[in-house]
Amino acid sequence: MPGNHERALDALSRRGRLRTLEPAHGLDFTSNDYLGLAQSRALADAVEAAIARGVPVGAGGSRLLRGNHAEHELLEQEAAHFFGGETALYFGGGFIANTALFSTLPARGDLIVYDELIHASAHEGMRLSKAEAKAVRHNDAQGFDDAITAWRATGGTGQPWIAIESLYSMDGDRAPIAELAAIADRHDAMLIVDEAHATGVLGPDGRGLAADLEGRENVVTVHTCGKALGATGALVIAPRTIRDFLVNRGRAFIYATAPSPLMAAAVRAALNICRNDPQRRQRLHDLVGFAARELTTKTRFAASGSQIQPLIIGSDGTAMALATAMKTRGYDIRAIRPPTVPEGTSRLRLTITLNVSELEITRLIDDLAAAEAENAA
Repeated sequence: MPGNHERALDALSRRGRLRTLEPAHGLDFTSNDYLGLAQSRALADAVEAAIARGVPVGAGGSRLLRGNHAEHELLEQEAAHFFGGETALYFGGGFIANTALFSTLPARGDLIVYDELIHASAHEGMRLSKAEAKAVRHNDAQGFDDAITAWRATGGTGQPWIAIESLYSMDGDRAPIAELAAIADRHDAMLIVDEAHATGVLGPDGRGLAADLEGRENVVTVHTCGKALGATGALVIAPRTIRDFLVNRGRAFIYATAPSPLMAAAVRAALNICRNDPQRRQRLHDLVGFAARELTTKTRFAASGSQIQPLIIGSDGTAMALATAMKTRGYDIRAIRPPTVPEGTSRLRLTITLNVSELEITRLIDDLAAAEAENAA
């Protein structure tokens, strides 16, 4: 058996797709810490204050055993109010939240129609689901409508589910949420919106791109806490019946040790920052605009319009070589290869965060243009 694993790893290495763990290095152009909160004094103070009032580091068990802490419930109350939903449920992370949603809510006889570029965590949940699942071309609203119509025409009688990201993690583009919400209403479908990369950054007070849909009976949103919010975990915002069903049937919730109560305190602090410090979000938007102008002026790459900027290279080897060249110049920017992205679209995933300045962005783009020219020579 180990020999099989070794051969598989060798094959990945030959194709330029072997993954390895690397420590953080150089200027941060790769993390999802968009608002610069992960190492902020504000979140550290919130955790220190929680420790001082006796909040434990570990939960000690699942939420349904002894692991349900007052900090979890307080966060869920505040999050439901902040995002505008009826209830919230706190998970250990976005992957486990999406796995729980898609494996638990859609039932046998239902149809999940999902964007082809949706997160791997949604795919994992769908793999465990008893519902039928069908991919639709990226951001093709009509494709969602057609898929549900065709399913009904062939005898589908269950519940349709529409699954999207609001801001896509590898392309940095937005979903046509208003159109998809209208399609969901027309077909009596449920709409699941993964706001992972929009939470804290986009929408009023950083409440995401689906903020005006929160509170509807047919809408469920996922707001991860380990990106712009600078902590860990994920919040599912949903009608109370959905929340109660997840608590009773969601194996990924029931059998998981509860998140650290200290992280719940940190997320509460991050939500308060989103609400009370709009200047932080505006600084990020200003940096994103500055980076877009520099990129389109000095390189061949088009701007995505968000803090996630894909630099599509094509081949795995060329993307890895360019990432290595940028590392030697002092930048942390990583190559993303299939199967995370489609074949032939290996890329550098550049992110803009408050951990860098305009001067550092200018240096990065100048060095990126030089490195690409060197690699092409």
